[in-house]
This record gives sequence, C-alpha cells and structure tokens, in this order.
Amino acid sequence: MSNNIISQLMAERFRGYLPVVIDVETAGFNSRTDALLEIAAVTLTMDEQGYLIIDQSFMAEVEPFEGANLEKAALDFTGIDPYDPNRESVPEIDAMEHIFTPIRRAVKAHGCKRAILVGHNASFDQGFVNAAASRADIKRNPFHPFSTFDTATLAGLAYGQTVLAKACEVAGIPFDARLAHSALYDTEKTAELFCGIINRWKDLGGWDMVLALQDHDE
Repeated sequence: MSNNIISQLMAERFRGYLPVVIDVETAGFNSRTDALLEIAAVTLTMDEQGYLIIDQSFMAEVEPFEGANLEKAALDFTGIDPYDPNRESVPEIDAMEHIFTPIRRAVKAHGCKRAILVGHNASFDQGFVNAAASRADIKRNPFHPFSTFDTATLAGLAYGQTVLAKACEVAGIPFDARLAHSALYDTEKTAELFCGIINRWKDLGGWDMVLALQDHDE
C-alpha cells in the first residue's frame, strides 16, 4: 500500500485529525500552577491492511517553570526528583517544541489538518499540554484545542476497565507496574490500548458498517 493511500485512510478515519498519544508526569493536578516534569508522545500510522499501529515515540524531561508548585505527594507518587542531576531536563519551551515538531510533520505526512490528543484520562494531559504551550508562547500548537480521545472511556466500553494497567491486562497487553508513571512507558501502553480497541472494532465489522452507511447515504 502506497504512502498516499495510507495517508488517505488516516485522514478519512478520524475526520482529518491524526491521533497522537500523550502522557505527562507532573508535580500536582493544577496545570496552571504545578510543574510539568515529563512529557511523551507516540504518533500513529496504518499498516498495509488499514490497521492502526505505533509509528514513532518521543519523550522529554522538563525543568519546572519559574515559580512552579511542587507537591510532595505527587513527587512521591511518580518517584521523580525534579532536581536529580542525572535527569536530562530541558526548559519547558524546548521540551514542547521537541514534542510538537515531529507531531506537526506527522500531521502533514498523513494529509491531516491537525492532531487530536489521545490520553488515559485525556483531559488531564490536555490541560498540562495547553498550559505549557501557553507559558512558552507557542503559537502553533498542533492539537485540537479541546477535543480528545480518552482511553479510560474507550477501555470502559471495550473491556469494562478504566484503570490503565487493568485495561491492558484484559486486552492481553503486557504491563509492568514497576515501569508505570514513566511518561514514555505509559504513553506506549496507552497507544497499544488505543490501537487495539480501534483495530478490534475494525475486525468486528464496525468500521465497514460505518462506511457502508456512508455509501448508502450518498
């Protein structure tokens, strides 16, 4: 299947939006006041059979912005020390551009008009992404400003589970709890879960039914 056909399939599948999986690790729950510490992204594409698959992964460790709040309970939960000398952290603006630049390229390569954020409890990740982009004064945020795909909701529908580890278990996706709360690991597992749900819907004939209905209406 040519890249042009894959691009067409991706653009048509999600109404011109390219799903990009995001996870953040933070120093609290308030995106305006609490530090963003890690951010990871996984771009998606399609294989020759039209199944959604992982394309590329990106990750950045982030320096707390000036005046950022650091909640001890959040740091204890993630195990992240923002001032660990072994962290390869960069200023927030550099971290966001490190993530946004390949996303913009992927959107263009797939013939889409914008990215749409996929996350587990996606509103949390979206809030921190938008807040960081605003603080960095980034004008070309590649993501839709408010729409998302939430895998907690999708997994509740597909597998009866809303916790990422439990949803992965039911879906047959290996999940190592010792690696959880790393932005990159959680993003990759969320991407596997999202692809699995979308592809299962395809296998069950759901997407073919949608296409048939569209053809009938035309």
